[in-house]
Amino acid sequence: MQDAILTLQKYWSDNGCMITQPLNTEVGAGTANPSTALRVIGPEPWSVAYVEPSVRPDDSRYGENPNRLQTHTQFQVILKPDPGNPQELYLGSLRALGIDLGAHDVRFVEDNWASPALGAWGLGWEVWLDGMEITQFTYFQQVGGVTLSPVSVEITYGLERILMNLQGVSHFKDIAYAPGITYGEVFGQNEYEMSRHYLDDADVETNHRLFESYASEARRMLDLELPIPAYTYVLKCSHTFNVLDARGALSTTERAKAFSLMRGLTHESAKLWGQRRAALEYPLGTAAAPAPAVRAALPTVLNTETLLFEIGVEELPYADVRAATDGVREAITSKLAATRLGHGAITAMATPRRMVITVEKVEPREPDTVKTVRGPKAAAAYRDGAPTPALLGFARSQGADPSDVQVLDVNGVDYIALTREAPGRTAVEVLSELLAEVVSELRSSRNMRWNDPSLSFSRPVRWLLALLGSTPLPIAVSALASGTTTRVHRTAPDPVVQVTSAVGYAHFLQMHGIMLDRQSRRDAVVRGAHEAAAEVGGFIDVAGEAGLIDEITDIVEYPHPVRGSFDEGYLDLPPSVLTTVMRKHQRYLPVLDGEGRLMPYFITFANGTCDDDVVRSGNEGVLRARYEDAAFFWRTDLKVSPQDFRGRLDKLTFEDRLGTVADRADRIAALARDLAERAGLPQDAAATVRRAGELAKFDLASQMVVEFSSLAGVMAEEYARRAGESAEVARALAEMELPRSSGGALPAGEAGAVLSLADRFDLVTGMFVIGAVPTGSSDPYGVRRAAIGLLNVLRSVPGLAGLRVADGLRAAAERYAAQGVDVPAERLAEAAELITRRYEQQLTEAGHEHRLVQAVLVWADRPAHGDRTLAALERHVGTEAFEGLTAALQRVLRILPGDGAEGGAEAVDRTRLTAPAELRLAESAEAVRQALRGREDDLTALVEVSAPLVAAVNAFFDEVLVMDPDLAVRAARLALLEDVARLARTTLDWSAL
Repeated sequence: MQDAILTLQKYWSDNGCMITQPLNTEVGAGTANPSTALRVIGPEPWSVAYVEPSVRPDDSRYGENPNRLQTHTQFQVILKPDPGNPQELYLGSLRALGIDLGAHDVRFVEDNWASPALGAWGLGWEVWLDGMEITQFTYFQQVGGVTLSPVSVEITYGLERILMNLQGVSHFKDIAYAPGITYGEVFGQNEYEMSRHYLDDADVETNHRLFESYASEARRMLDLELPIPAYTYVLKCSHTFNVLDARGALSTTERAKAFSLMRGLTHESAKLWGQRRAALEYPLGTAAAPAPAVRAALPTVLNTETLLFEIGVEELPYADVRAATDGVREAITSKLAATRLGHGAITAMATPRRMVITVEKVEPREPDTVKTVRGPKAAAAYRDGAPTPALLGFARSQGADPSDVQVLDVNGVDYIALTREAPGRTAVEVLSELLAEVVSELRSSRNMRWNDPSLSFSRPVRWLLALLGSTPLPIAVSALASGTTTRVHRTAPDPVVQVTSAVGYAHFLQMHGIMLDRQSRRDAVVRGAHEAAAEVGGFIDVAGEAGLIDEITDIVEYPHPVRGSFDEGYLDLPPSVLTTVMRKHQRYLPVLDGEGRLMPYFITFANGTCDDDVVRSGNEGVLRARYEDAAFFWRTDLKVSPQDFRGRLDKLTFEDRLGTVADRADRIAALARDLAERAGLPQDAAATVRRAGELAKFDLASQMVVEFSSLAGVMAEEYARRAGESAEVARALAEMELPRSSGGALPAGEAGAVLSLADRFDLVTGMFVIGAVPTGSSDPYGVRRAAIGLLNVLRSVPGLAGLRVADGLRAAAERYAAQGVDVPAERLAEAAELITRRYEQQLTEAGHEHRLVQAVLVWADRPAHGDRTLAALERHVGTEAFEGLTAALQRVLRILPGDGAEGGAEAVDRTRLTAPAELRLAESAEAVRQALRGREDDLTALVEVSAPLVAAVNAFFDEVLVMDPDLAVRAARLALLEDVARLARTTLDWSAL
């Protein structure tokens, strides 16, 4: 290991870095060292490398876990400013360490890094070596609340993991640290004793006092304007906080207060550091920005050609691959449409490292055209035959003589106008400007900056390839200029290759081991997984793993399947734990047997060809360590009862203004009991709701769910069963978390469904109460998903069909009010409106006719009944009976006043109704009312009994003047029509039809 440290020091020293020493106080990562956290602030260049022992009490495992240590060794590199090729420099360092990049699978996997305590964030990647994270690679965007300019690149190596791979050992204790001495011999005792200290023996009161003392001293140093000692004491606060956290000694309030304090002190230290460096006039100088690119001379292209345009990037997040493809296609399509340049089909394809646009049959130039420019009205252009200032100004703005103008008639009004010839531009001119705009306007859901002075995108744009046929197309945007080369796999003998033609580019890339077409990549993933699984008698659940397959498709340029295995002993863990580890952490596809049971195999995909045995061994080692961690959590959690876990929820924050997770669980339990009573659940189901409610959310305090949040509910069921709870209670605890997505599995039992509703009503109500409502694409608390979930449950569980959305929201609001939270009535109305709009969207997306959807939205409060009414409506619409009923009712509704004031049943004298048509209508309405008794909301029943009523309505309008001059008669007739309307309003919004 010491040789690896020396190798990295020499490599980065040779590449311009200063070598410094680790900090002499505990830090959780090399990032926290002032050589990073403070030095990246401000304009001074700063390239540095150093070893940093990184102390993380929560990672204590008594030295048992093969990968996880309370003190691990990082090697930290800061490159400020971004040199433009940091990934290539990093890969060079791996070669220097002796890693064969051709044999191994080295990948850059999306990671959006943030440190709330440091007020810092950046975008970048985890670097995986055969499935193991060995490095954190980040473009810092902000530190200490200060936006960074220039941007720094941080490279943080995990040395133990790299050395385990290099030396072929499966446990950190077996790493050769120096000749004849293992890592375990040097640090094994430290790991055990410090784990004992952090997890079992650290004195809580002493550490609370230390935290307060360190914070006080940091404050005093800031008052003395000494940022370095102030920040050093912030780091001591941070370590003490981590000790208390590992001991489970922090309440929600204490945690929030501590984070706020540390963040504030860090911000002040950072700003003060920046001010002090400015006052010293930046002793290290200031970093120069790259010079703007200069566009080459435009060539001449005389024939119709194909355009090839490639935007080369560092590895995009998988979700951005498709989004960026669509965005670039739309931008180029719309921009070309705004020109006169003729062209053929536009095709967009992408991989994680490139977005490629081809445009067929691009004509050599735009056609010439004639433009007419309209000026002032003719009446204002001349006075006494002489040009007015209005005419002179217009002619001057067009570079014309006043005598060149002509009169143009526009809708009968004469205007002064000029007719000008507009010669077409060449395709090269049009495309050079247009494509530069496309690059400069690139945006994603989350954007970053790098060394380019004006570009911003999901990840750095590093090259542009542009050809029109075989002719290079010059483009200059910010510091980037287009060329005629592309970049293929970094491990290729020639990673930069010349491209000579725009035609056949996808095939060209295929020859270099890159699948440009996404569908081809996805097909290769499915085919490769099937073949690898079949070799051991298994199969892949392609439909169930569709989301993961999509992700794999967009994180590689050439999917190469490798099958690995794991010890069958791990199959004793719950299958959901094993598959979650595979999917969430490793992007592995689980292999199933013919009965759908998990087999001890997995399929991973390397990015291109590799040494299968090397990559398989590495991935198997990673999974073994992951499963050891899961087994540790499992054994530890089984020692704690669900009731004890439930008692720990008061240390977890739900939302500062809405209390702890314990408060939320209490609200859910009470709300679930209320809903069960409203729904009239059978006694046994109601008892299940009560008991499951008492344990609601308990698994959120378990180590397994803290590590794997997607297992919430799943682990509740596992732990509850093993603690002796009934199968019904255990299942209800699991089903409370369903559905997990808009189209996800729903609760199968009524008890679980009631708890699911309570959970979602509490979330939606709470978020609206505090104003955390969804806006545009932002919905951090998943309010829309919760609204869709409660709708899906109400629509799908027959026993709960009678529950009303409004009742659920009101009951949830009552729980918040009992907690002392103010609940404005208008917030509940907004929440109900959101749910109505989600219901409307569900019906529309299911293909139902718009006007019919609008007609049944009156039932958004009871969506299951809305579904039944819509089905009935679709059966009846278009039939003679229904169309007659609709026409009659709309005649009634159109004549009634909007506020119903004139038709109030209480204030009229119905003895004034004496005409035969009036009496027949009154009798028909009463007959329908009696026929619908107990079925007032049944549309089919209304249609079946409505024929006499329809005839009576039509006769009434034919024979009676509703708006009689006698106000008493008019009021009586309107009241009669209101009676008819009331019959209809209980079924549909007839006005929508």
